[in-house]
Amino acid sequence: MKGKFITFEGIDGAGKSSHVEWLAELLRERGIVVHVTREPGGTELGEKLRELLLNEPMHLETETLLMFAARREHLARLIEPALGRGEWVVCDRFSDATYAYQGGGRGLDRAKFLTLEHWVHGHLQPDLTLLFDLPLDVARERIVLANRVLDKFEQERVDFHERVRQAYLERAHTSPSRIRVVDANQTLENIRKQLEQIVSTDCL
Repeated sequence: MKGKFITFEGIDGAGKSSHVEWLAELLRERGIVVHVTREPGGTELGEKLRELLLNEPMHLETETLLMFAARREHLARLIEPALGRGEWVVCDRFSDATYAYQGGGRGLDRAKFLTLEHWVHGHLQPDLTLLFDLPLDVARERIVLANRVLDKFEQERVDFHERVRQAYLERAHTSPSRIRVVDANQTLENIRKQLEQIVSTDCL
């Protein structure tokens, strides 16, 4: 029996990462073997590329190609083998993030994104994507309150992040059966109730 692939998406500051391990534990309580991972990253090579991608300035197409290179390694080394064993994978970001950040935020030609997506994982999309959405001013306030060193994407101007958010919502509109939009401007308890209901309905 094939496993399930669940991804978490959203603009920086949306709070998605705080729910990834929680969902994995919820699934483990039901006897499901779950792998928690992230992008860029997830493998030894992927984590090295992550350091470059989050911190080094580079040409947009270089950035995009490195994102997909890390993703191909991630799929081959972790995601596809786990799914083939009937295990579940919960991943913090996947190709929707590239669509939103490199496409929406930086203006990558959509045809180039679609070509790379088809080449790298045309055979595989997440079974469910949880898109955490909230107003940009709330997200920026959360980032400031976190008081940590910001990566190059988090340091971008407000208009960049607004384009990212709109690209995410556009992607959700075109894939409503896969991408479920979660109102991230709620209490932690309410968000987790909503997540549990969506996952139970769509995947269990």
